[in-house]
Amino acid sequence: MTAIKHALQRDIFTPNDERLLSIVNVCKAGKKKRNCFLCATVTTERPVQVNVVKVKKSDKGDFYKRQTAWALRDLAVVDAKDAVKESPEFDLHFDKVYKWVASSTVEKNTFISCIWKLNQRYLRKKIDFTNVSSQLLEESVPSGENQSVAGGDEEAVDEYQELNAREEQDIEIMMEGCEYAISNAEAFAEKLSRELQVLDGANIQSIMASEKQVNILMKLLDEALKEVDQIELKLSSYEEMLQSVKEQMDQISESNHLIHLSNTNNVKLLSEIEFLVNHMDLAKGHIKALQEGDLTSSRGIEACTNAADALLQCMNVALRPGHDMLHAVKQQQQRFSDLREQFARRLASHLNSVFVQQGHDQSSTLAQHSVELTLPNHHPFHRDLLRYAKLMEWLKNTDYGKYEGLTKNYMDYLSRLYEREIKDFFEVAKIKMTGTTREGKKFGLHGSSGKLTGSTSSLNKLSVQSSGNRRSQSSSLLDMGNMSASDLDVADRTKFDKIFEQVLSELEPLCLAEQDFISKFFKLQQHQSISGTAMNEGEEMDGGTSSRSYTSGVPQTILSEKDMIRQMMTKIFRCIEPELNNLIALGDKIDSFNSLYMLVKMSHHVWTAQNVDPASFLSTTLGNVLVTVKRNFDKCISNQMKQMDEVKISKKSKVGILPFVAEFEEFAALAESIFKNAERRGDLDKAYIKLIRAVFVSVEKVANESQKTPRDVVMMENFHHIFATLSRLKISCLEAEKKEAKQKYTDHLQSYVIYSLGQPLEKLNHFFEGVEARVAQGIREEEVSYQLAFNKQELRKVIKEYPGKEVKKGLDNLYKKVDKHLCEEENLLQVVWHSMQDEFIRQYKHFEGLIARCYPGSGITMEFTIQDILDYCSSIAQSH
Repeated sequence: MTAIKHALQRDIFTPNDERLLSIVNVCKAGKKKRNCFLCATVTTERPVQVNVVKVKKSDKGDFYKRQTAWALRDLAVVDAKDAVKESPEFDLHFDKVYKWVASSTVEKNTFISCIWKLNQRYLRKKIDFTNVSSQLLEESVPSGENQSVAGGDEEAVDEYQELNAREEQDIEIMMEGCEYAISNAEAFAEKLSRELQVLDGANIQSIMASEKQVNILMKLLDEALKEVDQIELKLSSYEEMLQSVKEQMDQISESNHLIHLSNTNNVKLLSEIEFLVNHMDLAKGHIKALQEGDLTSSRGIEACTNAADALLQCMNVALRPGHDMLHAVKQQQQRFSDLREQFARRLASHLNSVFVQQGHDQSSTLAQHSVELTLPNHHPFHRDLLRYAKLMEWLKNTDYGKYEGLTKNYMDYLSRLYEREIKDFFEVAKIKMTGTTREGKKFGLHGSSGKLTGSTSSLNKLSVQSSGNRRSQSSSLLDMGNMSASDLDVADRTKFDKIFEQVLSELEPLCLAEQDFISKFFKLQQHQSISGTAMNEGEEMDGGTSSRSYTSGVPQTILSEKDMIRQMMTKIFRCIEPELNNLIALGDKIDSFNSLYMLVKMSHHVWTAQNVDPASFLSTTLGNVLVTVKRNFDKCISNQMKQMDEVKISKKSKVGILPFVAEFEEFAALAESIFKNAERRGDLDKAYIKLIRAVFVSVEKVANESQKTPRDVVMMENFHHIFATLSRLKISCLEAEKKEAKQKYTDHLQSYVIYSLGQPLEKLNHFFEGVEARVAQGIREEEVSYQLAFNKQELRKVIKEYPGKEVKKGLDNLYKKVDKHLCEEENLLQVVWHSMQDEFIRQYKHFEGLIARCYPGSGITMEFTIQDILDYCSSIAQSH
C-alpha cells in the first residue's frame, strides 16, 4: 500500500500541487467491479483546499488516473454502518449517497480517522460522523508531540520560519569560529552551552544593576503627579470664571434667533404677497379687451383671445393654503367671475349673430348652383369662424352651458341651410337623370322635395316569339312608363353612372369639410376631460335658463369626442340619407340595372370613408344607404328570376333563343363591365350563381313544354348560347356552370342527331335491330342468315328499298326538317348537319360490319358508299 501511495503522490497529486494524506482501497457496494482508491488530499498552496479524490486504474495500461474529485466541504455525512461491530462498509454523503466497501477494516478506520482530523482542522466540525466508534475519534485527537500524520505535518508547516539574512550571517560567523563544528558536533554543542551560560549570567547582573535607575524613575513619576494636581486646580478656577461668559453668550444667541425668525417671516410674507400680485393681477388692457374688445376684426379677436387666456390663468391659479380666506383674494375672484360672465355673454351673442348672418349670406348663393350639379362651398364661412376657435375653447373650459347653447344654435341654423342646399342639389340631379322636368313627372317626380310618388313597376308575363321579332316586341311588355333594361341605350346608363358618381363626389368633401370644421371649431379633436370644478351655479343665460360655469374641464354627462361629432353631423345633415334613398329609388325605377352601378359606386365610397374613420357620420350614412342599394340589387335579381318563372311559350312558332337567356347575357356583360376591380365582387358572384341556376331550370321547363320545337333543340340551342356567353365573359365563379352548359349542349346535340337519323333508313334500322336481338339471344352471328325473317333474300329486299337516290332524298328531307327546327340566331345548322353526317357514316359502318359478320361470303353490300354519303351531304348543304 505504501508503494501505491508513493506512486499516486508522484504521478497524480504532485503535478497538481497536492499532498496525499490517506488512502483506502474500495469497490462499490453490491456490484462486482474493479477496485479503486479513495484519497484524502490537501493543496500545498494557501488557502488550503481539502478534497476526496477517486482514482482508478486505466483500462489501457498499468497506470492510475484521476476519475472524480469532491470537495470535503460538500461532504455532509460519514456513515461507518456499525460503531461496535467491525465492518468494511461505509457511506459518504456528497450530492448523493456513495456506498463503498473497503478492502480491510483497518484501512477504512484509518481513512475515516484522517477525514475526522481534516474536518477538525479546516471545517470546524461541519461533517456528521455516524456509527463511528468514539474510541477511534478520541485516538485521533492530536496531543503534544504525538500528533497525526496530517496534523503534525500541517503544524510543522505552520511553525517553520525561514532564516533571514542576518541570522544566516551570524550562524556562519559562529561556525567559522569553531572549525570542528561540522566534524565534531558534540564539542560544538558543549561550547555553545558554555557560551549560553555565560550570557545568562551577564543578563542577571545587568538586571541587578538597573534597580537604582528604576528607583530614580519612580521618584520622577511622583513629582509629575504633583504637577498634574496643581494644573487641575488652575483649570477649575478658569471654568468658574467662564461660566458667567457662557450665560451672556446664550442670551445673545437667543436674541439672534428671534431676529432671524422675524426676517424669515417677513421674507415669506413678501413672497406670498408677490405671488398673489403676480398671479391674480389682470392687466388693464386685458380688462378693456374683455369688456369692449372688437370681435369682428382679426386684431380685436386676437386681443380678446389673449385677454381670455390671461383671465383663465388668473382664475385657475393654484392658491396656497389660507389664501382663499383673505378678503382681497375673495374680492379679486369675484371680479374675475364677473368679467368671465360678461365676456362669455358678449361672445355667445356675437357668434349667434355670425351664425344667423352666414345663413342669410349663403342662401343668396343658392341660385347660381340651381342649374349646376354642384354644392355651394362653405370654406369662406369656415375660415371666418375658425378665427374664434381659441375663444370657443376658452368658453368650453369656463362656461360649458353657453358653449352647449352655441353648439345647439349652430346645428339649428346650419341644418336648415344644408337642407335647402342639399334638396336643391338632389332636385337638379333627378332632373338630369330623367332628362327634363316633364320626364321627371312621368317617373313620379313632383315638387321640390324630389320624392317619388309613382307606383312600383310591374312586368307582364313574357311571350316567347320567333327569334327574328323578339327584340321588337319586348318593348310592349312594360307598362306605367317604365322601360326594359334591354332597350335602354348604353349612353343613358353611362350618363346615370356619371350623375350618381358626381352626387357622391359632391357630398363626400362637403361632409368631410364640415366634420373637420366642427372638430377644430368646437375643439373636439382632443380627448375630453370629464373632471370639472363647478364655479358658479344658478347663473342666468341670455334666454333666462340657469347654467353652470366651470373653470376647467366639462360636465361628466358630456359625450365622447367621436359621439359628439357624429351627433352634430347627424343633426346638420339629417336630410342626406332620405334624399339619397329617393335618388336611388328613382334610378332603380328608371332602369333596374342601375342598381349595379349604384352598388359599385356606393361600395367604393363606403370603403373610402371607412378607411378614413369607420365610425364617422359619412361612413355610417353611406353604409346605411349601401344596405338600401344592396336590397335593390337583390330585388333586381329576384325580379329577373321571377320573370323566368312566368315565361310562357308560343305553341305556333319555334322557340329559338329564350328571352331570359339573352337577358342573362346582357346582364352578365353589363355587370362584368361595371364590377371590374370592384370591392363588392362577392355580391355579384352570388347573384350569378342564383341567376344561372334559374336560367338552367327555366330552359328545361320551357323545353319540356315546347310543342313546335323538339325538346333537344331547345336545350341544345340555349345551352350552346349560355356556354358561348360564359366562355366569352370568362366569369371565374361560373366555371362549373360553363362546363355543365357545354355538357348539356353536347348531350342534347347527340340526342337530337340520333333521334333524327333513325327515320331516313327506318326499315334498314329495324332489320338490323332484329339481327342484333337474335345475337343477343345467343344465336351465333354466322347462323343468323339461316333465320327465316333474316335470311339473305330478306336482307337484299331491304337494301334494294334504299338505293342512293332514295338515301339522298331522305337526307334532303332531313336537312329541311332540321332547318325548320333550328333558329337563325344561333347558327347551329351546319354544326348539327356535320354531326348528322358523322353519325350516319358511323351507322353505315355499323351496318357493313354486321353484314360482314352475319352474312359472310354473301357478297351483299349497300347500294351506296361512304363517299356517296359525303357527296350527298355536301351537295344538300350547298343547295340550301
